[in-house]
Amino acid sequence: MKRIGVLTSGGDAPGMNAAIRAVVRKCIFHDIEAYGILHGFRGLINGDIKKLEIGSVGDIIHRGGTILHTARSKEFLTKEGQLKALKQLKDHKIDGLIIIGGDGSIKGAHTLSKLDFPCVAIPATIDNDVAPTESSIGFDTALNTIIEAIDKIRDTATSHERTYVVEVMGRDSGKLALWSGLAEGAESIIIPEKTTDFESVISRLKQGYERGKKHSIIIVAEGAGHGFKLGKKIQEVTQLETRVTVLGHIQRGGSPSAQDRVLASRFGGSAVDLLRNNELNKLVCTKCNQIVHVDLSEVINQEQQINDKIYQLAQELSI
Repeated sequence: MKRIGVLTSGGDAPGMNAAIRAVVRKCIFHDIEAYGILHGFRGLINGDIKKLEIGSVGDIIHRGGTILHTARSKEFLTKEGQLKALKQLKDHKIDGLIIIGGDGSIKGAHTLSKLDFPCVAIPATIDNDVAPTESSIGFDTALNTIIEAIDKIRDTATSHERTYVVEVMGRDSGKLALWSGLAEGAESIIIPEKTTDFESVISRLKQGYERGKKHSIIIVAEGAGHGFKLGKKIQEVTQLETRVTVLGHIQRGGSPSAQDRVLASRFGGSAVDLLRNNELNKLVCTKCNQIVHVDLSEVINQEQQINDKIYQLAQELSI
């Protein structure tokens, strides 16, 4: 490996910059040239590629987002677009590519690997929905952003004796909702992986108020329903004053947590080592807090499972 490229694709996640930094500096340490591909697969197709030096990634480990920027690319979904991307890699004499992103980005890495181009993928998504890794870059930061927001919402909920419905991100994954719900002691956690009976939500609310509780927090994952519809329905049935907060994209931004910075650095360094050692077409993962890797072909179409024990514990503690 003489030249390694790196790109970020899909939704941004706090810690992507730390991963880019690790890739570039690990490459330079081993006398490998590093090339940044701007605007994801779209930039790859268009040849938006530049050499990165040590200074290119200075003072970015603490910054959210991605200095390489990110974009969706419908053209890359076509065979013609894929061949254009492959040609750009060969024209720039890039020997291997590290792709940082979520499940769509990992599928892109797998696509290029099937065209015989060496790739390694790094999971970076606040949704934490990439199987089989236990942790993805950005999840911890987004989780802490949610917790900080709900702590503030709880102050208002207590002062005004209200029920609050908080809608969090996660697409089709309920992990952000589940983990934040457990951390916040939410009365109900509604996620797409589990069927939640509306009557049980109402029952929990009523039981709480009957024993003198003055406020309640309900967390709903965006993939499981709409916060405003749920809040309206709760107020109609219970006559309890109910407010709704949709946290939205603030969950994606912000300075990455220490955990995400360390994870991203470990992932980036490991990805370079895989390419250096000719261990190609892999996904870098965590298992029991150790860095491992699996074949990209094994990852495609796998579904990340929710932790049933955590879900059950949250149910038991929210009585």
